[in-house]
Amino acid sequence: MATILKSGERNFKENPNRVDHFKLFTDMSRVDKGVEPENLNFDVRRLDPGEFCSAYHFHRYAEELFVMLSGSATLRTPKGLEIVKEGDLIFFEKGETGAHQLYNHTIEPCTYLDIRTFIGYDVCEYPDSNKIYLAPSAEIFRKDSTVEYFAGEKDILDVWKELKSK
Repeated sequence: MATILKSGERNFKENPNRVDHFKLFTDMSRVDKGVEPENLNFDVRRLDPGEFCSAYHFHRYAEELFVMLSGSATLRTPKGLEIVKEGDLIFFEKGETGAHQLYNHTIEPCTYLDIRTFIGYDVCEYPDSNKIYLAPSAEIFRKDSTVEYFAGEKDILDVWKELKSK
């Protein structure tokens, strides 16, 4: 069934748990109409002046496409900074080369359609803060706390003996 999300029915709400300079608004009309995509996730976003869309990040298992609907913003990628504006399409491949962040450098809000693939899970990395975010569980870890695969696995025979004795 087709669901039409009319432009005149946008219902922008601030994303919860945001901090200063990261106040992103999402159009809730998709949710209001019960649209729950499985593999092709999308949101219309509004970025007010002086705000960043998110922390600088990339996805390990998702591709993303921004369609600039109105206004202008500065895009940060591994190649540097570039101005994007209404009508521009911006594709982010998965992996480090697809790292991105938008900043609204103007005095007017900008809106964009954020389309991303979703295969049931994703891992986002944040190069500036050395964090890893697991989706959909929303767990966040520091990347510099990596350990060897068998770390903590010594004494496995003792663990099995204890299990057998129960």
